[in-house]
Amino acid sequence: MKNVKMFFSALVLVASLQSCKEKNNLEEVQVPEPEKAEAPAMGNPDDVKAEGKFQLVKLGYAYDALEPYIDAKTMETHYSKHHVGYANKLNKAIAGSDLENKSIEEILKGMDMNNKALRNNGGGYYNHNLYWEIMAPNAGGQPTGALAEAINKDFGSFENFKDKFSEAAGTQFGSGWAWLYVDASGKLAVGQTPNQDNPLMPGVGISGTPVLAIDVWEHAYYLHYQNKRPDYISNFYNVINWDAVAKKYEAAIAK
Repeated sequence: MKNVKMFFSALVLVASLQSCKEKNNLEEVQVPEPEKAEAPAMGNPDDVKAEGKFQLVKLGYAYDALEPYIDAKTMETHYSKHHVGYANKLNKAIAGSDLENKSIEEILKGMDMNNKALRNNGGGYYNHNLYWEIMAPNAGGQPTGALAEAINKDFGSFENFKDKFSEAAGTQFGSGWAWLYVDASGKLAVGQTPNQDNPLMPGVGISGTPVLAIDVWEHAYYLHYQNKRPDYISNFYNVINWDAVAKKYEAAIAK
């Protein structure tokens, strides 16, 4: 009797194992991956217009042309939202005044620094125009010609210049800019300014004609770099259009 019970128990165990095996012998089903959402189309920078006399400098390249160093979304937002905002508010600030007949450089040099609307928006307009002009795709490297000679003379070497410029950009507390500019004696110098101030304005601690600028406001880099401002500064050298900087340098020393 004991043997019979053991036999039937064995049969039940085998049947159970076979049933489990059949249940687990499932066919593999391929689950399609969800479709990736297409990135929103970038606009055309040539379509961006300000309201009034002062218009944005033409970007000269597509929003994605500076990738991977500066991403397309940052460029589009920066140019078509921030910059056009400065231009519109500048035009509003000078409307109906004799400043409408002056260049932006003349306005900045004769700036009443207590006029916050003019100071912030005039500076924002000029600074960003310069910023767009001295960047380009497939750029970077080192300057040549008279600019290279001046950098070597006034800083000792191109690497010394980079160290000073990077330090100025990295140590600017909060929002602001770092500059390479030609001072009153014709020498190149590096400095920094807060907010939208620049070396053309009176009483900002540095004085001269800017030839190169880096924007260290967070909106210039935060989408891509988050809090890593040093990485943005380091990669900025890959997009500097040294030919454009050289032309600005030659114009500055010719004055």
